[in-house]
Amino acid sequence: MNDERSLATAYTRARPRLERIAYAMTGSHAEAEDVVSDGWLRLIAAHASEPVQNVEAWATVVVARRALDTLRSARVRRETYVGPWLPEPWLESPPASDPAERVTLDDSVSFALMVVLETLSPAERTAWVLHDLFGMEFSEVAQVVGRTPAAVRQLAARARKHVAAGTPRVTVDHATHEAVVAAFRRATIDGDLPGLMTVLDPDVTLTSDGGGKVRAALRPVHGADRVARLLVGLASQLGSDHRPMPVMVNGAPGFAILKGGEYDFVISLTVEDARIARVDMVRAPDKLATMPENKFQH
Repeated sequence: MNDERSLATAYTRARPRLERIAYAMTGSHAEAEDVVSDGWLRLIAAHASEPVQNVEAWATVVVARRALDTLRSARVRRETYVGPWLPEPWLESPPASDPAERVTLDDSVSFALMVVLETLSPAERTAWVLHDLFGMEFSEVAQVVGRTPAAVRQLAARARKHVAAGTPRVTVDHATHEAVVAAFRRATIDGDLPGLMTVLDPDVTLTSDGGGKVRAALRPVHGADRVARLLVGLASQLGSDHRPMPVMVNGAPGFAILKGGEYDFVISLTVEDARIARVDMVRAPDKLATMPENKFQH
């Protein structure tokens, strides 16, 4: 009994990191939690046969393998997905965790990064996440992917180029990001088209994910004028039962629209040079049904 208790203690200690690994690999917090829960069951079974000495190291490999299997299966399902597919956002309530700590979290799981990771192959994504984000040796990553360390190194190098090309080159400080998001939120809710245009980058892209179950644009919308008009039009359709609420989306300021106490929209905003370069709107009911909060706080 004491042995199982110590095993549980070690796994609980490792769980936040395991969930972040699984989420970064799958783009789904629900699937990440399933993968990590399955890892606990596998740990109990393995430990009964042969004692596991380093629980976190053992669990990291097992959870990563299961996350890779889940990602491969999900890729097949997403081929028939209606409209753009966006990752499930992970929310926390402002104020967020300590700013010194948040820098690391932002870098590792920002929503913009999660969108870019969707363009990688499952093997590339796994190699990059495990090595570049979580510091695993290529020999360890090779155990997960089922390829040689040299092959895994090449996968990570290819992924690194895609990530560098697809993510913002210049990060803004938290205060600037927060101020731009607040201005965006006010202008959108008030239907202030000129005010909205001032905070949008001329080449802004809006992507909305309705999962084929609620109304959403079936293709990304490009350009400040088109994006601003679409947002003002959406805001004009909100009823008295809709309520805007500031939230942290994957560690960065964003906001949500609640309807009757449930999430109707979650909006992630990517800010570059004090203007919004990406607007990602998640509306798919399956992705908003159970939004966990404070997942990244320790």
